[in-house]
Amino acid sequence: MKCPFCGHLEDKVVDSRESREGDVIRRRRECLDCRRRFTSYERIDEIPYMVVKKDGSREKFDRQKLLTGLLKASCEKRPVSMSQLETIVNELEYFVQEANDRERGTQELGEIVMERLRSLDKVAYVRFASVYLDFKDIKEFMAELRELLKVK
Repeated sequence: MKCPFCGHLEDKVVDSRESREGDVIRRRRECLDCRRRFTSYERIDEIPYMVVKKDGSREKFDRQKLLTGLLKASCEKRPVSMSQLETIVNELEYFVQEANDRERGTQELGEIVMERLRSLDKVAYVRFASVYLDFKDIKEFMAELRELLKVK
């Protein structure tokens, strides 16, 4: 640790204390050159979970953004409870956390959402699918509706 007073690179730790929450360690240090004391704080550097978008860009996983999007785009004025949406978002969060490289593609996440909405509410599913699947024309949309009606 570089001394903030003289710039010397060697010191000794005089005292260490954990914070009440247990997420930070406070260390009192003494410079071995100028003998002045200073404090450093140590914490785990967490790597955020990421979502890889269609264009290849990466964005930090945001469960609130996902929940809000599901509510507005698919489930507004539908009989889908907040607890059901929370369950979907929890599952997605767990799915992202289980990735070896701490990231998942939006396509993978979208497939899970579609699967869950399909079993919860057909209209919410169609709303989500119409945006997520990016239908090129009405024929593609009608084909998806026919498939949905078959499954009853």
